[in-house]
Amino acid sequence: MPDPAILTPANEAELGDILASACADRRPVEVVGGGSKTGIGRPQRLAQKISTAQLAGVVDYDPAELVLTVRAGEPLAAIEALLAQSNQMLAFEPFDFGPIFGHAAGASTIGGVVAAGIAGSRRLSAGNVRDHVLGFTAVSGAGQSFKAGGRVVKNVTGYDVSKLMTGSWGRLAVMTQMTLKVMPRPRTTLTLALRGLSLAEGASALARALRSQADPAAAAFTPGSETPESKTPESKTPGSKTPGSEGLTVIRLEGSGPSIEARARLLGDLLADAGAVDRLDQGEAQRLWASVRDGSWLGQGASEGGSDDVLWRISAPLSAGGGVAEALAVLGGRSLLDWGGALVWALAPAGATSQIRSIAESAGGHAMMVRAPSAVRKLTPALHPETPGVTALSARVKAALDPHAILDPQRFREAAQ
Repeated sequence: MPDPAILTPANEAELGDILASACADRRPVEVVGGGSKTGIGRPQRLAQKISTAQLAGVVDYDPAELVLTVRAGEPLAAIEALLAQSNQMLAFEPFDFGPIFGHAAGASTIGGVVAAGIAGSRRLSAGNVRDHVLGFTAVSGAGQSFKAGGRVVKNVTGYDVSKLMTGSWGRLAVMTQMTLKVMPRPRTTLTLALRGLSLAEGASALARALRSQADPAAAAFTPGSETPESKTPESKTPGSKTPGSEGLTVIRLEGSGPSIEARARLLGDLLADAGAVDRLDQGEAQRLWASVRDGSWLGQGASEGGSDDVLWRISAPLSAGGGVAEALAVLGGRSLLDWGGALVWALAPAGATSQIRSIAESAGGHAMMVRAPSAVRKLTPALHPETPGVTALSARVKAALDPHAILDPQRFREAAQ
């Protein structure tokens, strides 16, 4: 049975009426797709929920032109299944938040994926979500429909509003339809692995691989299993191998068979001093990359299940990620490196919030709090604080598209009021 407390517009016109009414009444609303990201931000948000469940469906798919137009409420799993029939894919390999919060994988909608703007491991070679959005239609916070972009890569006139909307978390407007660039699946994939390296050694191996001519499609370091000794902060020093700290350093190669073989030999020679470079079988490789993509290496919903650990997503310059993870280890954190080291997923004690954001800033990056106990979420903003200049610019853009700030105003507010 549908939840009567959630409004479910059947089309864009109905959505416009709902938002226009909410704007007139100054009534906050929160748009929900698959619900995989509702646990991000402040808990107990007082907003009318609007579901995009009926704003679903494929509008147009032209495999020959590598272009897909789809409504925002279409499930990501359905889109990926459709593309697989033509041996194509979303090249940015969207990250799936579901398992992090104890939900099943594949529940996300494409609207939520674009609104969050968070790519998976192929971000390293394919770019971010915003690089694959060609155009969209949306409804503003005042209930007005508008569109931007088109169906071709070079259709750019004026401001590239698609990039503005991607990563806005639905706080500027509600996207109802989007056109995406899709890509052929690689002919062959091979995942190389170095086993038993410490965090520092793994980060070094990734950096060397990325500086080579091997052209990795994805590269990551996954931590080993923890022991009581490895969880003790005082037992951790940068570069040390605490019990249970050895992880798996993985590099994915894509392309034609001969090219992959040549690049695999290059990496085998380059990284020989770090240990034997193994080749993972396809099943093990798929499971490993899936665990990186959906966060299942973390366990499901741990913070709400009694743990005080907070899950952080830290973006940093490519050369700085390993150092960020090393600094977090001193605080008692446990990290996974993705994007070759430019993305750090970290579980860390709740009391380390200010230090973690300081570490991220010092490295030239920023830290987003993804999952935490409710008490922490009430007091700590999920998004990294903006500089005054960016805050002023964001406010002007927000005022233009959502004049009365009705779109999810409480989620990223700094403290409960």
